Amino acid sequence: MPAVFVHGNPESAAIWDDLFAALHRKDVIALSPPGFGAPVPPGFDANADAYVSWLVAELERIDGPVDLVGHDWGGGHVMRVAMSRPDLIRSWATDIAGALDPDYEWHDMAKTWQTPIVGDAAVAMMVNAPRPLREAQFRSLGLGSAAPKVAEAVNAEMGRCILALYRSAAQPAMRNWGRDLEKAALRPGLVIVAAQDKYVGGEALARRSADRAGARLAVLPGVGHWWMCENPALGAATLDEFFASVE
Repeated sequence: MPAVFVHGNPESAAIWDDLFAALHRKDVIALSPPGFGAPVPPGFDANADAYVSWLVAELERIDGPVDLVGHDWGGGHVMRVAMSRPDLIRSWATDIAGALDPDYEWHDMAKTWQTPIVGDAAVAMMVNAPRPLREAQFRSLGLGSAAPKVAEAVNAEMGRCILALYRSAAQPAMRNWGRDLEKAALRPGLVIVAAQDKYVGGEALARRSADRAGARLAVLPGVGHWWMCENPALGAATLDEFFASVE
């Protein structure tokens, strides 16, 4: 019964490396969504529903049920699986539960990506930036030792997937998915709140979502969106405690 980790945008599985080293359990699997450190299959639409179907198919190939952990968009896919396919999981954890609250508004960068022409230009600028510049930007955001590998993963395919994914999730899509939050209570859940995360709605919305999903809530002080890179020991301890409680 492994723990399965799913990352988000614009990332690769390298964001988990330091956390895995600090995590007590070693039966871990990192899944990379298509376009985000993994090839894009022919005909893959890269919208939100396609990523949920991808994750379900991956989980069906793993002896389970699993402990499913998601970050950023990976956390969104995890929540939708928890609400729709609880048979595949023993527990779930996410750090973007607040984004499923009715009051959540997309952050400015997401709104840019969701805007035709402007969003395409912004993604092209990121994709075409020299790799050292991308790496420096990721370091400034808190990705630490993962920054070089994440910078390497950025390419035109990722750019295409970013645009398709975010545009498929323009409001009211997130609110609509959040209507089923209570269904996630069928399995033990953990809502992680990185205290300095500016992208996912803040602690108040996360608490409301956690209450609706019957989940525990863990506030991680002093870290932002990439908490697993900024303080991997704290992230690992939080997850170790949650996994132990499920057992």
